Amino acid sequence: MPAACDSVLEDIEDIVSAEDVKPHDRQFVRRNVFPKVRKRNSQKNVQAEDDPPSDSIIPGVQKIWIRTWGCSHNNSDGEYMAGQLAAYGYKITDNSAEADLWLLNSCTVKNPAEDHFRNSIKKAQEGKKKVVVAGCVPQAQPRQDYLKGLSIIGVQQIDRVVEVVEETIKGHSVRLLGQKKDNGKRLGGARLDLPKIRKNPLIEIISINTGCLNACTYCKTKHARGDLASYPVEELVDRAKQSFQEGVCEIWLTSEDTGAYGRDIGTDLPTLLWKLVEVIPEGAMLRLGMTNPPYILEHLEEMAKILNHPRVYAFLHIPVQSASDSVLMDMKREYCVADFKQVVDFLKERVPGITIATDIICGFPGETDEDFQETVKLVEQYRFPSLFINQFYPRPGTPAAKMPQVPAAVKKQRTKDLSQLFHSYNPYDHKVGERQRVLVTEESFDSKYYVAHNPFYEQVLVPKDPLLMGKMVEVNIYEAGKHFMKGQPVSNARVHTASITRPLAKGEVSGLTEEFRCAPQNGTNWKAHPSAEIPVKTPLSSWMALQLPWQQGGGLKILSASLALLAVLVMFYCSGMKTEL
Repeated sequence: MPAACDSVLEDIEDIVSAEDVKPHDRQFVRRNVFPKVRKRNSQKNVQAEDDPPSDSIIPGVQKIWIRTWGCSHNNSDGEYMAGQLAAYGYKITDNSAEADLWLLNSCTVKNPAEDHFRNSIKKAQEGKKKVVVAGCVPQAQPRQDYLKGLSIIGVQQIDRVVEVVEETIKGHSVRLLGQKKDNGKRLGGARLDLPKIRKNPLIEIISINTGCLNACTYCKTKHARGDLASYPVEELVDRAKQSFQEGVCEIWLTSEDTGAYGRDIGTDLPTLLWKLVEVIPEGAMLRLGMTNPPYILEHLEEMAKILNHPRVYAFLHIPVQSASDSVLMDMKREYCVADFKQVVDFLKERVPGITIATDIICGFPGETDEDFQETVKLVEQYRFPSLFINQFYPRPGTPAAKMPQVPAAVKKQRTKDLSQLFHSYNPYDHKVGERQRVLVTEESFDSKYYVAHNPFYEQVLVPKDPLLMGKMVEVNIYEAGKHFMKGQPVSNARVHTASITRPLAKGEVSGLTEEFRCAPQNGTNWKAHPSAEIPVKTPLSSWMALQLPWQQGGGLKILSASLALLAVLVMFYCSGMKTEL
C-alpha cells in the first residue's frame, strides 16, 4: 500500500507536493541514468498486463458505511452522497465493522450530537478505518484538533463525494469547503437531480433552500449553512416530478427556514407550493418543514389555503424558543411572542384541526424564573401535540456562548419541569372512535406496526400488513397514546395506491438517467460523454480531466492541470531521448 500523504490537499488538483522532484532537477538527474536491458522470456517475472500491481488500489470496489446525524436537510445530503457512491460502484453497507471507509455526516446544533460525531471518528480510527467527514461541524470549524488529517466534504460540495472518497482511500487528505456560485451569486447547493439512495423509498426529502436570513445568537448552523440561497421554482418542481416517477408518495420540504424561501431570487414560499400542488398525484402528500414566525406572517392567507389542500398535510413546525420577549431579543429572533400567537391563532381558525409543532430552549443565558414561567403558560395555553424541548448548550464561536450562563442545575430542572408539563396531557384521547384517512409509509421502531399519518400529520399505527405499505387507507381509531393513535383498517373500504409507479427497492439508486447509467461499476468503463471513454480498470485519479456527469464547475481547472502535467511528461520523454542519443 502506498504511504499515506501527511499534507492536506485543499482540492483534488493539488496532487504535486513540495517534496516531488522538480522538472529541472529531474532533467539533470537523467543525464546520470544508464538504460537497463529488460530480461525477456522469463515467465515467472512477467505479470499479466491486465492484473494490477499487488500494492495498487482500484477505486469503486470498497465498502462504505454512512452515518448521518441531525435534521431532514442533513439526511437528504446523506442520501445524495450514498447515491453517488453507489452509482460509481462502491457498496453501501449497514455493517460498520465490514466497511473500508466511514462517511460521517455531522450536526452542529447541540453539543451531544457533536460528541457522538467525535466519538465515532475515534472509534473509526481505532478500527483502522478510512474516514471522511461531512455536514455542519467540519464546515463551521474545519480546524478543530480532532479533525486534523481527515478529509472533509463541505455542505455545498456533496456532488464531489466520489472524488474525496477515492483520494481518501488512497491515503490523501482532501478538503472541499467552497461555496457554489453562478456569476458571483451563491447557489442553493449541489444539483437536485443527483443519484440518491432514499432511506425510505416512499419518502423524498427536498431541500428548497440553504441558510437563512437570521443571525440567532445561539445558532452554530448559520456558520455552516450561511445566508439564504434558494433553488429556482422550476428545479424544485422537476425534482418532485422525478420523485413521483420513482414511486415516491410523500414529499418533505426542508431547509433551515422554509418561510424565507425565495426572498433572494424574487419569489416566495406560496408561489412554490402552488406549483408543487399541481404535480402531486392523487393519494400522495406533501409535508412542509420548519418556518420561523417573521417570514410566514405576511403569507398567512395563502398559507391557510395551501394547508387546507387535500394533498398537503395540515401541519406546520413553527419554533417559538421562548415566550419571553426579553429572551427572544437576546436570541435575536426578530419577532415577539405576540407574532407567534398571531400565526398560531390565525392558522388554527382557518385550518381546522391543524397540527402546530414548536421548539423551546430551556435555560438560555439571562433567562429568569419569570421568563421561564411565561414559556410554561404558553405551553399550558396551546397544549402543543408536538413539542421539542431542548436544554441550552453554548456552542463554540456563538455570541450566546460568551453571555453569562444559567447554572447547569437550573437549566436541567427547567427542562425537566417543562417535560413533565408536556407529558401531563394527551392530545389524541378525544379522537378515539374517529374514522380517519391515513397514508402508510414506514415501519415502527419496534417493528410491530406500520406507521401512517392522517391529514394532520398525526402518527397512526396500523397492522403490519405488507399490502398496506404505500397505500392510502381508512382506519377506525381504537386507542390513543401520547405520541400516536392506533387504527384498524375499515373492511371493504377503498384502498388507494398512492404511488403512480412501483417504488424503488430499498437501497436502489434513484436518479439514474441514461447519463448516470454510464457511470463505472467497480471502477470500470466510465463514460462521461459519448466522446470520452476510459479503458477498463482505470481509476478516476488517472483521468483527472474527466468529471462525473453530475458535477458542475471545476472541470476547466482539472482539465488545465491534466494538460499541463501531460506537457511536462512529454518534455521529460523528449529530453531523455536526446540524452540517450
